[in-house]
Amino acid sequence: MKKFQPQPGFVVQAFRFALDPNAAQEAALRSHCGAARAAYNWAVGWVTASWWQRKAEASYGIAEEQLTRWRPWSLPALRKAFNEGKHTDPRFAAWWQDNSKEAYSTGLANATAAFDNYTKSKQGKRRGRKTGAPRFKSKRKARLACRFTTGTIRVDADGRHVTLPRLGTIRSHEPTVKFLDRIQAGTARILSATVRHERGRWFVSFQAEVKRDLEHVARPDVAVGIDLGVKTLAVMADSTGEIRQIPNPGHYDAARKQLRRASRTVSRRQGPDRRTGQKPSRRWEKANAQRNKVHHRVANLREDALHKLTTAVAAEYGTVVVEDLNVAGMLRNRRLARRIADAGFGEIRRRLDYKTRRRHATRLVVADRWYPSSKTCSGCGTVKAKLPLHVRTYECDACGLVIDRDDNAALNLAALATAAAAAAPAATGTGVAGEPGHHRGGVEASWSRPQDPRHPPPPQGGGGAGRWRNPAAPAADRNERPSSSRSPHALVM
Repeated sequence: MKKFQPQPGFVVQAFRFALDPNAAQEAALRSHCGAARAAYNWAVGWVTASWWQRKAEASYGIAEEQLTRWRPWSLPALRKAFNEGKHTDPRFAAWWQDNSKEAYSTGLANATAAFDNYTKSKQGKRRGRKTGAPRFKSKRKARLACRFTTGTIRVDADGRHVTLPRLGTIRSHEPTVKFLDRIQAGTARILSATVRHERGRWFVSFQAEVKRDLEHVARPDVAVGIDLGVKTLAVMADSTGEIRQIPNPGHYDAARKQLRRASRTVSRRQGPDRRTGQKPSRRWEKANAQRNKVHHRVANLREDALHKLTTAVAAEYGTVVVEDLNVAGMLRNRRLARRIADAGFGEIRRRLDYKTRRRHATRLVVADRWYPSSKTCSGCGTVKAKLPLHVRTYECDACGLVIDRDDNAALNLAALATAAAAAAPAATGTGVAGEPGHHRGGVEASWSRPQDPRHPPPPQGGGGAGRWRNPAAPAADRNERPSSSRSPHALVM
């Protein structure tokens, strides 16, 4: 299927608004989202039925060419099969007409994407962890969401209502005037709308093609290196030598006392039990809603803080350097997992990516995962063999520099932007993810600076070992190799 491409000078942007549906509209919203889940489960069962049938026939000794044909999972094929069976299938025949066709199309499209991801992951064409075969979605755990691509999708002229197919006009909790002004001026066009239930309320997200002019940054010639941590959320050092520290808000830690009290109240109520079929009491539902309200407030505060931080950074600097942290591996550290998850390391990098690229057309440099930003001296470039987590001050044995380890790492990241820009045209490997010539065991850009004679630069190519081994380190240290589940930065905050 051909991917949508916006017009020149336009970008695809989402506008999300909270909704205030009445009781009938909320029931219709839940019905549409349930229909999407039912269509997804039908598609998974319909496709995998042929898999199990072929497996059973093969166990009987039937030849390959005589086995049952594979059922396709492309969206057109699933739509055709679903439309043929929904009139007679007892799971849909009595109620499928109550919802928009877009609800069923949402579930079928999600199933197509799930099978595609599984196939690409199995063939090694998909990055990240291996993806298993699609499974049925539980009615109790599935997220409520439905997407509309056709029909009446609009923002009403009063700026306080939205209209969706089969759902009608729903009041918005937030004013939609700014988005409405863009539509009326011809600088925005709605492509689709997605309704979703999260954090205790309903939201609608309009995907729109928006005319957006690039915004000039305040300091286009300055590069900044950002070292993320737990105690201090971010240490930013720019190419002029200025260092700033952003404290960690710690929203979850601040709410832990309130969460403990709310969880204790929930535990004393009669909750649901799937083994016996016991239904929760009204008092349990009320107490659980109060506990969820605290969780939702923490999530909203975290999202607001991350947006403000990334927006300010993207609007100030011409080049931003961040680390390629192995967040999934870092979360396996039970002593730091809660604080790392609360900080939102992955979200900071993701938001900086699209804000620098789409809003300001500036540069985002991602340092290699094995780049020793904390172990490298920002003054002379000497690399320490080891730097334990409890050592918070970096002391260079070569030049005698004494500096906070986080400030030192941020300065190294800022210097990496200049080194990467100088080394990129030669395509010899800069150690920066996404740059030409980069590979896993490549040479970091910091090695382009003059080196101390006692610490020569690493050999080209890296030898496929995953990181450079310092020849000045003892033999026992040179034979050590970090675990593949986490990067050196997993223990250097």
